[in-house]
Amino acid sequence: MARIAVIGAGAGAMAAAARLAVAGHRVTVYERSATYGGSVGRFERDGFAFDTGPGLLHLPAVWRDLFLKTGKEPLESRVGLVQVDPASRHLFADGTAATLPNATRAGVVSALEEALSAGAGERWGAFLVRARDAWDRSRRPLLEEPLWPNWEVLGRNPYPSLRQRRLLRTRQAATVREIGRWELADPRLAALLDGCVLSYGLDPRHAPASAALLPYMEQTFGSWYVEGGLRELARAVYERCLARRVEFVFGAEVTRVVEKDGRAAGVELADGSFAEAAHVVAGAPVPGLLDGRPWQDGDVPPQRPATGRFTVLAALRGARSGSAPHRTVIHSPDAHAEASAVFGGRTAERPTVTVLRPDDPRCRPDDAHEAVTLTATVAAHDAMGGEGVDWTDPALRESCARTLIDAAAAAVPEISERLLWHEILTPAETGAVPAPALAGGGCRWLHQGNATRLPGLYLAGGWSHPGGGLPHAGMSGALVAGLIVEGPDFRGSQ
Repeated sequence: MARIAVIGAGAGAMAAAARLAVAGHRVTVYERSATYGGSVGRFERDGFAFDTGPGLLHLPAVWRDLFLKTGKEPLESRVGLVQVDPASRHLFADGTAATLPNATRAGVVSALEEALSAGAGERWGAFLVRARDAWDRSRRPLLEEPLWPNWEVLGRNPYPSLRQRRLLRTRQAATVREIGRWELADPRLAALLDGCVLSYGLDPRHAPASAALLPYMEQTFGSWYVEGGLRELARAVYERCLARRVEFVFGAEVTRVVEKDGRAAGVELADGSFAEAAHVVAGAPVPGLLDGRPWQDGDVPPQRPATGRFTVLAALRGARSGSAPHRTVIHSPDAHAEASAVFGGRTAERPTVTVLRPDDPRCRPDDAHEAVTLTATVAAHDAMGGEGVDWTDPALRESCARTLIDAAAAAVPEISERLLWHEILTPAETGAVPAPALAGGGCRWLHQGNATRLPGLYLAGGWSHPGGGLPHAGMSGALVAGLIVEGPDFRGSQ
């Protein structure tokens, strides 16, 4: 039994802590804030409750596995898990709309065929078949195994792009944007793909074609809502950690990972105290916590700049319509201009806006009110005038909030008249959002591996392999636990 220090109480870090505790280790989590959950937060006011991070869950199997492996209990015994159906409604710039069912490829194909044009659903269905191939080729090395030592082989594109003859040459889509233009051949289908990829913090203009596995993942495994909000999932994981005797120390900022005899030996806290540990798991970006980088320069190519989320939490008078979809996506009329702004450190004039309207009594004071969340992917926060936006600017915050509210009127009739109050959250408060790892593109979309150059120091969470998103965070926790318990030859669960 070893003493293990975990930095941060985010989802990936807690997933690692619970698994390590079950394996017999003494685990202490040091969290600088006053609570657990990391980006999976919650805001409450006047009987309204909102998620301040992700609002829907994909790949719940990751968290089901955690609860089975750490207590032989189903996830559903701890949280209410509801399939969202329809999965989403999409409003396109030309005025057309498509409502997509949950977790059925045939249903999605039929809905797109009916809503858009003859052949549109068929083209999307053929695209999903190719996306499935990318998923099958990527799943183990990108999600279920630690980053390979010969990670360079992941630079090859796993998406089987169509070969298209054009005069004297043959072209194949290498990026998401090229899939939309060359294979989907419909600006609305391209917007559907672009919007999904952008929501994960990826630039559709440059993200490798392997990002096709993201809409495949959502439309195959479905979208799920946790009753009471995603914060309830964080609570359940926290309570599972407590049940396995994981100790939490809140208000404890780790300032340094201490190295002794060539390996991690514990952590130093802001109050000057030292906590000894045989292993250290960092659930947050660690450069600056160590005297030197935890990985060697050149181990993995540098990541693209991260994005963030602009969120408006809207408290509305009036009941939610029973026919209202849980999620509506209002697509930007100019996806190229939107991506140029987001990844160029500017605000988009007309961003893609996602509207979440959960029919959940736990999130509203009574049935005569409604809690609605509006989000858009935006440039990261930078108050220093560098590559980013100063999201502390009050005028900019209110202007962007009004842009989202005006756009949401297409999904929530009379939203401005029904608005009681709204709260604004920006990357200045919620931080940057790491993107999921992807194969292809010369390895530029990979993340640092879970094991580092310093023996005994491991990385978990969205800033390490396999990248951002709640499912990926849970997977990173499982990988770190496997590396510590079984050693460097661990290759994931079979």
